[in-house]
Amino acid sequence: MYILPCLDAAAHQTFGLDAPSQMDRFAQDAEILSPCGYARMASFSAAGGIFLSPKQLTALFALAAIWGASYIFIRIAVEPIGPVMLMFIRVALSGLILLGYARLRRQKLSIRGHWRQFIVLGFLGSALPFTLIAWAELTVTGSMAAILMSTTPLFTTFVAAIGLGEPLTPYKLIGATLGIVGVSITVGGSPLALNAEVIMATLALLVATLSYATGGVFAKRCFQGLDNLSMSTGQLFFAALILAPASAVDLPLHEVSTLVLMATLALVVLCTAFAYQLYYYLVISAGPLQALTVTLLIPVFGLIWGALLLGETISAGMIIGLVIVLFSVGLVTGMISPRRSQLAK
Repeated sequence: MYILPCLDAAAHQTFGLDAPSQMDRFAQDAEILSPCGYARMASFSAAGGIFLSPKQLTALFALAAIWGASYIFIRIAVEPIGPVMLMFIRVALSGLILLGYARLRRQKLSIRGHWRQFIVLGFLGSALPFTLIAWAELTVTGSMAAILMSTTPLFTTFVAAIGLGEPLTPYKLIGATLGIVGVSITVGGSPLALNAEVIMATLALLVATLSYATGGVFAKRCFQGLDNLSMSTGQLFFAALILAPASAVDLPLHEVSTLVLMATLALVVLCTAFAYQLYYYLVISAGPLQALTVTLLIPVFGLIWGALLLGETISAGMIIGLVIVLFSVGLVTGMISPRRSQLAK
C-alpha cells in the first residue's frame, strides 16, 4: 500500500477533479504516502483541524476499507501461491499498469538515469517489506498484521531523525514508547499461542515497517525533483527484478483456486491502482494532513474484514493494543498534541 501510482486522469473522471495538471502540481509539492510520504509525515505540523465533507468522509472510509482488506487478500493468497511469488505478481503487474498508463499519457519516464537508486528503493520500499508481510501472514492473522504495520510512522520518526535531521520532540519519544507497549499487548493478547513462529512473524512485520521507513528517507534524499510516475514505476519494476529469481523457486505446489486468483487480482488492481485514486482525491480536496487520518482507520478495517471474511478472532488484548498503537501514531505524527488542542479552541 505504500507505492505511489500517479492516476490523476482516472481520479479526474471518477471525482470530477479540475484539470489533471492540478494533480501533477500537487504531487510534486507533496510526496503522498509514497515511501517518502511517510518520511514527510514524521515532520508534519500539528496545525489546523480535520473537517471533511460527507463526500470526503465517504472516500476516506472507502480507502481505509480497501487498504485494510489488502491484508486479508494476502492472507487468502499467500499460502497457495507462496509469499515471494505473490509479491512478485503484485509488483510486476502493478508496474505494467503504470507503464501502460504512462504510455497512454505519452509521458516519458525518467528511470535509466537513476537505476542504481531504484535498486535500493525497489528493495527497501517494495521487495523486502512486501515479502516479509506475506511471509508473516503464513503465521499471524491478517488483522494482527494490519495492527502491527500501523506502527510504520513510529519507525519513520527515528529514521527521519537520523537521515534527515528531523527533531525528536518529547511527544514523539512518548509516542514511540507507547507504540512498543501497544505492539507487545497486541501480540501477547492475541488468540495465537506465543511461540517461536509467532515471534518470528512479528519481528518480520516490524522489520517491514523499518524497511518502509528507511526507504522513505532514502527516497526523500535521492529522488528530489523526479516525477512521481517515474518514481513509482521504477520502484515497482526494480522490485520485480529483485524478486524474479526467488519467485522462480517459489512456484505454487497445487492448482490455484478461483478465490485465490480473485484475491490476487484485487490486491493488484483494487488495493494498488484504484485505492490511490481515492487517496489523490482526498489529498487535493481536503489536504495531506486530513488524508493521513486513513493511517488510523486501516487497522480498524483490517480487524473488521478479518472477522467477517475469514472468521478471525478479535481478542480484548488486540483491541487494547490497537488503541494504544493508534494513539502513539497520533503523537509522533502531530495529529494528537496539546498545540493542536489549543489551536482548535
